[in-house]
Amino acid sequence: MRTQGAVLALELSTPRGSVAVVAADGLRYEAEFESERSHNACLFAPLQEALEAAGEELALVLVGTGPGSYTGVRIAIAAAQGVGLAREVPVAGMSSLLGSLPLEDDAAGVAVVIGDARRGQLYRADLENGGVVEPIRLFPRADWEAEQAALPVGAEMWSCDGKPPLPGWEDRLRVPRARWLAQRALAMGVGAYADDPELEPWYLQEAFITQATRNRF
Repeated sequence: MRTQGAVLALELSTPRGSVAVVAADGLRYEAEFESERSHNACLFAPLQEALEAAGEELALVLVGTGPGSYTGVRIAIAAAQGVGLAREVPVAGMSSLLGSLPLEDDAAGVAVVIGDARRGQLYRADLENGGVVEPIRLFPRADWEAEQAALPVGAEMWSCDGKPPLPGWEDRLRVPRARWLAQRALAMGVGAYADDPELEPWYLQEAFITQATRNRF
């Protein structure tokens, strides 16, 4: 395992995807693109350019694992595993929520991310000391006012959703960025990451399967 080198990061958990390469000499490559359902079509060209920017120094492929778009994250994981296999470098995941916060802002205290957890629920994730405090809390939308009243005084709040999860939150949206994920991995040291062959999206809830109804004639 390489203990230093370039980090290639893929972040596709929202409609605005990004690819970045970061190394000790700084940001080598960054591309962003907008797509609701065709991340795979938008990813190929920037991924090729990112690999050229990383060159022989590629030491880690990092994936933003959500929470967010299941399809986008799955596409990112599949692409990353393909690169990892071809280049013989480890593939690892990091919560996409950490891609919404620059590394230098970690010391600012507790930050709170609010998002749509579907099925009439919201989620609350606290970011503290460069990580996500687990477990992520789920609560009914109807309880938002009570949840907000219990937040730490002065805590900064935002959402990583593709659209506002609450009325009036249009100015609180932050897009997770591949660049910030890669910078975090590089700061921790690429040697700290082992290959994760069972990499999965970050699930907020168990899968919900609707049973098909039979037609009666």
